[in-house]
Amino acid sequence: MHEPSTDGNMILEDLPTTPTSEELIDQAFSRAARAGRAKSGFEAQQSMLQTAANVVSDNLENVVTAWPDIDELDPFYRELIDALVGVDDLRQHLSEIGWASRKASDIRDEYQGRFREVDADGAKKLRKQAFARIADVVEEVEDDLLAVNEARNTLRDLPDIRPDEPTIVVAGYPNVGKSSFVNTVTNARNETASYPFTTTEIRVGHIERDHIRYQLVDTPGLLDRPPEDRNEIESQAVSALEHLADAVLVMVDASGECGYPIEVQLELRDALAERFADVPVLTVCNKSDRSTDVEADLYMSVTEGENVQETLDAAVEAVGYEPELPYDE
Repeated sequence: MHEPSTDGNMILEDLPTTPTSEELIDQAFSRAARAGRAKSGFEAQQSMLQTAANVVSDNLENVVTAWPDIDELDPFYRELIDALVGVDDLRQHLSEIGWASRKASDIRDEYQGRFREVDADGAKKLRKQAFARIADVVEEVEDDLLAVNEARNTLRDLPDIRPDEPTIVVAGYPNVGKSSFVNTVTNARNETASYPFTTTEIRVGHIERDHIRYQLVDTPGLLDRPPEDRNEIESQAVSALEHLADAVLVMVDASGECGYPIEVQLELRDALAERFADVPVLTVCNKSDRSTDVEADLYMSVTEGENVQETLDAAVEAVGYEPELPYDE
């Protein structure tokens, strides 16, 4: 079961675009040129250096501080970030960018001190040297800036998954009716969102009961095959879902029309029950109008509209969510 923490989705949605090294250098030097035109001689050179270094340092620092402290995010988001972009890699890229921000400031301070010993022509030469060194620093973190922006583009498209809301994960082999179930119970007012996850999608729908919003998560490509068939990234994604799930519905098709024998489907169910051992795992026999020849907690037929709401009710009851009250009566 998860605990509420920093709303990772909102933070990740609001991550600003990371400039490229070329964009940052162009911005810094064009702003410096404008600052230099406002003054003359020695003061112009000082102003240009101050402006260019500050633009670089401030922008690079903003790239770093725009990202949340990953350790303070809900475990679901930490695992998801790790699966998608790699937490250690992201931290290393941000660390390098932070170094570049400090280095630009150091160069500014070093040359401002050296300006006291020269005339206007000497100051111009020093300013050009400083510009070259600042440009080198920015170019040194070119790959880090690109990687951070790529991570931002990947993560900002995550749908509205909220780890502090009760969550029902829907699992089972392909063609057993998972998506049909989620689409049926999450009506037009609770649209289903999806997003790319490695080579798969995770679909998220919402329902409301007693003024509480529940998330239904359908996981094609993740929880629809045996654990040994998942690659490393997909296995890590399942770990993220472990933090999110408050109950799991494993759908099976006793008729076998889905293309998988019932024995194989139950093996997947058993593997999921072991993986999600800390939350209720309910077996749901869908297509019950075709066959009920399997032991299950619930029987329904989405296509015939039989026991669909009852199955949803059972899932909500299994979650057993009780909102925390701001005070005790």
